[in-house]
Amino acid sequence: MGIGKSKTHTFPLCFSWGKSHSEETRQGHLESESMKPDVVSLSSVVERSSSAEEQTGEQGGAEGGEESPEVEAEEVFLKFVILHSEDDTDEALRVQELLQNDFGIKPGIIFAEMPCGRQHLQNLDDAVNGSAWTILLLTENFLRDTWCNFQFYTSLMNSVNREHKYNSVIPMRPLNNPLPRERTPFALQTINALEEESHGFSTQVERIFQESVYKTQQTIWKETRNMVQRQLTA
Repeated sequence: MGIGKSKTHTFPLCFSWGKSHSEETRQGHLESESMKPDVVSLSSVVERSSSAEEQTGEQGGAEGGEESPEVEAEEVFLKFVILHSEDDTDEALRVQELLQNDFGIKPGIIFAEMPCGRQHLQNLDDAVNGSAWTILLLTENFLRDTWCNFQFYTSLMNSVNREHKYNSVIPMRPLNNPLPRERTPFALQTINALEEESHGFSTQVERIFQESVYKTQQTIWKETRNMVQRQLTA
């Protein structure tokens, strides 16, 4: 990716399957507009926003009894997540189906399908760190979306701060309404983007999404999650 490695940080990771409608996603985007930090560490922001949720969860657990083990059984490490503008949900779904059906890269998810009713930053943390690759859908809408700008900056910082996530952020220009190269943010110009209209697109996909890389990240994800669970139960 052309960006140097740095110290690795760990923090709780959890992902559970779920889908939300685009209307719910729209509300989440509006809520996030009021949270525009200049410089942010994804892990530190999520840890701070999660502390209040943990206290609420403890109260709920006392009232409702023991937690159900079903959530843990549904956890899965994804191949990819597509971060996209709210207006590009249909295009993101098309790209998701393309990668899964034509190239066999699955399971994957788009950000609009993340579980509703949760902290938006927690969903971003789970999406980026609960998958091997983060695909940034570069369209004209992506550049205009403040939340998308926040997503790509925090994703890049996460890939720098966590050694095994190095080269895991993949910009992609889709067939429909792609963002011109000359208007692409400088931070993303340093990364070789997937060009769907390119004749070498298939070769690019095969070179990037390697099973060995996925397995390595999946192992680290499981080890990190198990370590956190042991700390919580100690």
